[in-house]
Amino acid sequence: MKKLIALFAVSAVASTSAVAAIALSGTASVSYDDKGSAASATTYDADMTVTGTAGATTFTQSMDIDAAIAVTATTLATTIGPLTVSADMFDETDSTTVTTTGGRKTDSGDNRSVTVSLDAPIGDATIGLDNSGDVSIAGTFSGVTVSHTVRNGGDLTTGSASIAGMDVSLTNDAGSSSWTIGTTVAGTAVTVGSDKSVSAVFGVTGNTVTVSHTAERASTTATNTTTHYNTSQKDAYTTIAVARDLTSGAALSATYDTFDSALTLKASVAF
Repeated sequence: MKKLIALFAVSAVASTSAVAAIALSGTASVSYDDKGSAASATTYDADMTVTGTAGATTFTQSMDIDAAIAVTATTLATTIGPLTVSADMFDETDSTTVTTTGGRKTDSGDNRSVTVSLDAPIGDATIGLDNSGDVSIAGTFSGVTVSHTVRNGGDLTTGSASIAGMDVSLTNDAGSSSWTIGTTVAGTAVTVGSDKSVSAVFGVTGNTVTVSHTAERASTTATNTTTHYNTSQKDAYTTIAVARDLTSGAALSATYDTFDSALTLKASVAF
């Protein structure tokens, strides 16, 4: 593994003779939320991604730039023969200030990593290994996409397929299973999930309308209350959003949330 990482670093430095390219992309938005019966609020958000490419090597850095420049992701990836080496170079903080949904109280530590993937001649399978020792295999077989990761603390398996016009996805994370099923009926895209969620997306006179229902959330006690918050109960609610793309390149949307009877108006642009 150390030799592969060293080779990765050398290949990245030695690529100066390759033709380099830099691309910028991002989003920006302004939202006004009347907050229902509470005080209204206006929020701002802007994000930018810089992607640099030289030969088979790509560097990507994402930033939150609305208040101050704050890095949110940094990756460096290259291809060496049948191997793809990817380095997650950003050590994000995964603790949260939200105390109601079971998030972490404390940061889990340094989560930077290096992953080596091999395009093995086993059908369309790809085998991966990262520096934490997790081993994964992923591929598409007869129209079914499957991924399985052997990891400390519980294996992760995902699968997806289109069957008779229905998009089905399954996930088993350390023994906890979830699924979603989506299909299109008379121009309306409908998705249902194992968490009793339902969403419908359809077009009306140039607008995109999205109706989503989220089931009641039950209260639960965290397995480890030292590192995680408990999850509090929340009643079921429905959101209705109407969005429209403008000829100026911007997009306008209005979202009504039945949980707090709030209406949010948002203007956004992507570039």
